[in-house]
Amino acid sequence: MISRGRTVHRAVGAAVAAVLAAGVPLGYAPSPAGAAVAGASPASILDWDVAAETAIWDVARQPPQIQSRGAAMVHGAIFDAVNAIAGRPYQPYLVAPPADGSESVDAAVATAAYQVLDSLFPAQHDDLRARYDRSLAAVPDGPAERGGVAVGARAAAAMIDARRGDGSFGSQTFPVGTLPGQWRPTPPTYGNETAWVGRMKPFLLPRASMFRTAGPPALTSAQYARDYTEVKAVGSATSTARTADQTDAAIWWHDRRLAEWEIKRQLVTTQRLDVVRAARMFAMADLAEVDAVIACFNEKAAWNRWRPVTAIRLGDTDGNPATAPDPNWTPLLVTPAHPDYTSGHTCDSGAVMSALAYFFGRDDIAFSAYSADSGSRRYFRGFTQALTEVTDARVWGGIHTRTADTQGAAIGLQTTAYMVAHYFRPA
Repeated sequence: MISRGRTVHRAVGAAVAAVLAAGVPLGYAPSPAGAAVAGASPASILDWDVAAETAIWDVARQPPQIQSRGAAMVHGAIFDAVNAIAGRPYQPYLVAPPADGSESVDAAVATAAYQVLDSLFPAQHDDLRARYDRSLAAVPDGPAERGGVAVGARAAAAMIDARRGDGSFGSQTFPVGTLPGQWRPTPPTYGNETAWVGRMKPFLLPRASMFRTAGPPALTSAQYARDYTEVKAVGSATSTARTADQTDAAIWWHDRRLAEWEIKRQLVTTQRLDVVRAARMFAMADLAEVDAVIACFNEKAAWNRWRPVTAIRLGDTDGNPATAPDPNWTPLLVTPAHPDYTSGHTCDSGAVMSALAYFFGRDDIAFSAYSADSGSRRYFRGFTQALTEVTDARVWGGIHTRTADTQGAAIGLQTTAYMVAHYFRPA
């Protein structure tokens, strides 16, 4: 199992290196913006990213596959507003509102984020409005403030209009199978949730099925037996093969408050990004993430593969002599209410980590994040290490097979590569 982890690390590192080679990153270059904007503080972006996390997770309690949509909408609108005021140094995502550089960036950021969040969470209107009023109160009254509000409002309106009727929050469910290999709801929740994510209109990709894989390994294959044996041994709630650190990692990565929220804000601060670079970094990471999640859930619906807990309890039905069943097997973590293949978390982490590696042009930036679920802070030397760990951690948690994880990470990397080639490029 250690050798499999090393193989994954090498494969992930090679894939991230390929993303880095896809173009010239501008994470450390001076922002190609007007003097009034270049070097400006990203404090307003950080503040409204916290506001987005609060609205999306702390209050609405949206699961990760839904969180990504709201975050992408907020930061896509913020990017378009900041980019316009900066003189359009990069291709806009949706729109470049008229601006001459005299507008308040802080007012534009607050307005873009507030109006998007208010459209997503009308029940939170009073709290969001109070936060918005505090943001504007810190901006001197006058033409700059009014101009910033106008730019932010146009960026928000473009985003809200673009996502209207995008297929979100539909009533679709995953088919419930009865044959070996087919997904069915899992204990203890027996839920069937968010199949609509895979049918939602992507933000960047031309279609959700763009990165269709060849599918999970055949039940009778040696690869399936290897995946089965690994997750059965290290993913059990009572596993003696899993170390204490692996248990901590499994719980840490399973925290529904995604670590990516803190990691991205931390990188803005430690890497001393100005407002233009911060807006671009957030937009690239969040829009790559949401489309990787959409592609992942499209894969889930296409292959409808059973989860490890089902596979192991019914191991005598798969036709593979190397898969000994255990009718009482229980995973360390609660299994999410959708199919195994591909792994949603490795899809989104693959996109985020490779987008950050591309943006900064390097893979050796240290960062960390805290999880209340595990009660621990985990530290990483770079983006490949983090992606490798989450790929392992979903197996250690007993909720995904190795193949589902590695193929999910590959979708995330492919999504970033597509974004790099088509979006957020220097004008």
